[in-house]
Amino acid sequence: MKNANLPGVGLGNSVLITGGTGFFGRGFARRLLNAGVPRVCIYSRDEFKQHQMRQEFAGEDRIRFFIGDVRDVDRLRRAMDGCDVVVHAAALKRVEVGEYDSGEMVKTNVLGAMNVIEAAQDCCVDKVVALSTDKAFEPVDAYGASKLLAEKLFLAANNARGAHGPRFAVTRYGNVAGSTGSVIPIWREQLSQQRMVTIREGEATRFWMTLDEACQLVGATIATMRGGELVTPDLPAYRLYDLANAMGVAAGPFTIRNELGAGEKLHEGMGPGKSSDKARRMSVDELREALSHV
Repeated sequence: MKNANLPGVGLGNSVLITGGTGFFGRGFARRLLNAGVPRVCIYSRDEFKQHQMRQEFAGEDRIRFFIGDVRDVDRLRRAMDGCDVVVHAAALKRVEVGEYDSGEMVKTNVLGAMNVIEAAQDCCVDKVVALSTDKAFEPVDAYGASKLLAEKLFLAANNARGAHGPRFAVTRYGNVAGSTGSVIPIWREQLSQQRMVTIREGEATRFWMTLDEACQLVGATIATMRGGELVTPDLPAYRLYDLANAMGVAAGPFTIRNELGAGEKLHEGMGPGKSSDKARRMSVDELREALSHV
């Protein structure tokens, strides 16, 4: 789905993306603008990433930037004023951070979700789509648990929407291929520097999803949602050792540690009966081809 386009209708006239300077936010903003959305608002707490994004989108007068944290409900209200769609992508996502500083993850992922809901209600937003993770299914770590609770909050918010309140939906999927901090860019950097590459557990499986597919999923949810949906895509999966082979890791110095990090699972799941070890398995050749587009 390289260079996939979002639907031209149903996306709203003014869309705000929390965590908008992240990997997904930048890609989704680009696709919204390409789809003709008149106003795209970027909400994030990272001023340097906003500076970089201003340069990336130089000359584009339909995009606006708001410095702010989802922990600040008043700032969220100001940013959402006039918006009809909110895409909530802001989160603390590092599993090890959640295991070490669980309270901070709760403040952003849970209390931040409550703030987004309250601000959307106060600003008469029409639709809110919250991004979640496969780690929210049967969670074993603080990150997954915080995202599961956030999912519950967003879906339950539909119970109090009234006749004209916001509609809320959730999309759940795994790490996007090539996203910041994920295994592909980490291994590529290690290979380029001829450093030792570590594979924690070669038999672990993960879902494969591209940025285009993630953007399409969220865009389609915005266009079709009625409120209360938990949307999970059908995705292929791969074995980490097969990914290593496809990237050429196995041809050079590397080490396999047959242990998972704290809070990590051997296999992920999107929902009941949708586990990464049961999904269609990508071959090494298929992974090699897919990697050429990442």
